[in-house]
Amino acid sequence: MIAHDYRTEIDDDLATSIVSVARTSLGDTLRSVIYFTPSTFDILYLRQGIYESADDARRAKTQLVELEQVGFAERPVRTAISRSEGRSNIGEYEFTVRFHGDGFVVRVLEDGTGVLLTTDSMDVNAFEDAATAVRRLLRDD
Repeated sequence: MIAHDYRTEIDDDLATSIVSVARTSLGDTLRSVIYFTPSTFDILYLRQGIYESADDARRAKTQLVELEQVGFAERPVRTAISRSEGRSNIGEYEFTVRFHGDGFVVRVLEDGTGVLLTTDSMDVNAFEDAATAVRRLLRDD
């Protein structure tokens, strides 16, 4: 974990638990764990050797977080569509996986908080375990 004062005011125990379930589910492929709200974010975990400093990591992750924060605005529409009658019901939103050339970004949203997990390339089945565990932690908080 990265030691700092949290901008999101996340509880230390919740931060530790989120990193723990992500590392357990995703193993050595895990690159970073980011907790975010509609207005700010904290990097909870960053694999060594990826960035020179925490400030470099924050600058690099800012654009990613800004792109993923749009999920808070999309959520009511996605939920309404999945519940509406007369349309294809695909169920409730659970999480988003974005595929990139050399890895993945997983976004988990629960109410007004979210978590991003970034990984190296890997088997995608592990994402469901990680996302389900993170959602449970966010709900229970």
